[in-house]
Amino acid sequence: MSAKGRFRLRDLGITIGRLNPGAFNAITDVPGVLVGHKTVIRDEPSISRSGVTVIIPRNGKVHEDFPFAGFFGFNGVGEMTGLHLVEEWGVLTSPVVMTNTNQVGMAWDAISRYGANRYGGFSYKLPVIAETYDGFLNDIDSYPLSREDVIEALESASSGPVAEGNVGGGTGMICYGFKGGIGTASRVVESASAAYTVGAIVQANHGIRHQLSINGAPVGLALNKTLVPEPQSPQGARVDAPVPDVDSSSILVVIATDAPLLPVQCKRLARRATIGLARTGGIGYNTSGDLFLAFSTGSHYSPAAHGVVSLSMIHQNQMDPFIEAAAEAVEESILNALTSAETMTGYQGRTVHALPLEEMAAIVTRSIP
Repeated sequence: MSAKGRFRLRDLGITIGRLNPGAFNAITDVPGVLVGHKTVIRDEPSISRSGVTVIIPRNGKVHEDFPFAGFFGFNGVGEMTGLHLVEEWGVLTSPVVMTNTNQVGMAWDAISRYGANRYGGFSYKLPVIAETYDGFLNDIDSYPLSREDVIEALESASSGPVAEGNVGGGTGMICYGFKGGIGTASRVVESASAAYTVGAIVQANHGIRHQLSINGAPVGLALNKTLVPEPQSPQGARVDAPVPDVDSSSILVVIATDAPLLPVQCKRLARRATIGLARTGGIGYNTSGDLFLAFSTGSHYSPAAHGVVSLSMIHQNQMDPFIEAAAEAVEESILNALTSAETMTGYQGRTVHALPLEEMAAIVTRSIP
């Protein structure tokens, strides 16, 4: 779901991969997965271009029925809390929150308090909170977000179309030297037993312009920098943050599926986010935080259960379509973030320009054999 004047990739006639998307081409095509945003754009008392995005499995009842989960860190200069529990138990016990670097602790406190006050017990303890750095456009050291912003994102979470681009945790993010942010996509997998959905959502804040590739076309190299300048500060302005490049390139990926996968299989899907990232030009620079989480709602694991629990799983020999779906969904999610995001001016008058859609589509069309 894009802002007026902006479009998703498929609306521009560009199709990624061979598998079909779900109804909304979003992570919310996975039954029971909800997404909520809180976007904070204001100029007083500080310049805020930031926000919070929340992903909740099980129609909000994740604390009653833990999805199996797995994690992969492609490059670890970033933060995603709660991963020791994911690694030890192989389950996700809370919503997933994406926000800016400085406000991981605040979001952790907000989510854990919310679970304690609303549900009690172990609910939302050791939550998964993840970050990328938005300090070029956002006065990040003013800590503009509050616990109330996290709760608003949580309580507004819904199924259906997902807002993309300059929203939620992606509000101030930059991708391949263009305005980035939130993007999502999905794929339907026809397996031997049933049809399942694999969905992804990204917070894209990574990459250098010359690397950007769309459907195999070298878009970043081909675009004229005079037409679309790199992220810039006004002439003569005081600059106390670097122009985004390898020092601030990070991406968060969350993959969801309703296929019955065990934790090790979820981890395998999380690894394949690397393929989707690479297809768009990402290479995992030294200082980037490229952190990927995958979860499955296809089996049930109640924290109140005892004794032996019966589970189903997709046979390992049948994993290839799910691997393909994860790679495609991540690739298209990143590109949807780029095509949906709008030009933004923020902290100290700095501007990051949107990817020019008409010019991009022309480059991609020329590159098709």
